[in-house]
Amino acid sequence: MSEIKYPLYVISKGRHETCLTADFLIKDGVDFKLVVEPQEKNQYADKFGSDRIYVLPFSNLGLGSIPARNWCWNHSVQNNHKKHWIIDDNIRQVWRWNKGKKNPCNAHYAFVSVEHFTDRYTNIAISGCNYESFGVGSLPPFYKNVHVYSNLLIRNDIEYRWRGRYNEDTDLCLQVLSGGWCTILFNAFLMQKVKTMSMKGGNTDVLYKDDGRLKMARSLERVWGGVVETRRKFQRPQHHIKNQWTKFDTPLIRRTDIDWDNFQQNEFGMKLKQQKEIETNGIQTFFEQEKERLAQSS
Repeated sequence: MSEIKYPLYVISKGRHETCLTADFLIKDGVDFKLVVEPQEKNQYADKFGSDRIYVLPFSNLGLGSIPARNWCWNHSVQNNHKKHWIIDDNIRQVWRWNKGKKNPCNAHYAFVSVEHFTDRYTNIAISGCNYESFGVGSLPPFYKNVHVYSNLLIRNDIEYRWRGRYNEDTDLCLQVLSGGWCTILFNAFLMQKVKTMSMKGGNTDVLYKDDGRLKMARSLERVWGGVVETRRKFQRPQHHIKNQWTKFDTPLIRRTDIDWDNFQQNEFGMKLKQQKEIETNGIQTFFEQEKERLAQSS
């Protein structure tokens, strides 16, 4: 099995009892570090083990997750990593999207697959997986030059950093895209994330209360005038990217040291495994076809 190449940081606050991301990463056998504020160190260590904890040198700054995110970035650079993962703490599990079907997937395979794809190109600044809730209909394996939220593989040597107080994922993606870099949002793997504001802790009690949603959208609109506007979507104020990101058209640049003409598909050890009795002919057919395909490729 291929190893995950880059460090995974899970930033968390006020959720030592409900840190869903840590729970599923432990279940899937994925190595990671929980990044917490000093006043919560013992609570997280008691639940998840002190060896999984990084303690921030600050607390309660009132700036959301931005300082913690930049601390993780700097920590990764100081430890000579070329990229790093930054992951929200409210993700339940990973799914694989394959031929119109969603199947539970060990997170290890998703992270390895995203890393290997990203490392084949020289100009991808950020990559990550789409939300499971968007896994409907006919999807391409990935979208190019759009937002990446909640689970980001970030190239360390880009000049940009997390900033502001709201909508930091969107802002960082807009920074790199405006600078001529590419982003990749994978549909081949999907993250099942809890809806924002539906869990206590994190930014829910500070940034999102009262008219926080409107403030978030307006703040991004002020920074990205002409690119972002505030609309009402999903029964709430929401930022909207004009032209749906289509203005960003930087092509991917392949590495020249890869033999692309003879490039082989790699499943990284993934196999379709039956979990319970199959009840429909469509799923049975899909299962049999996948078993045959994997047998031929092994």
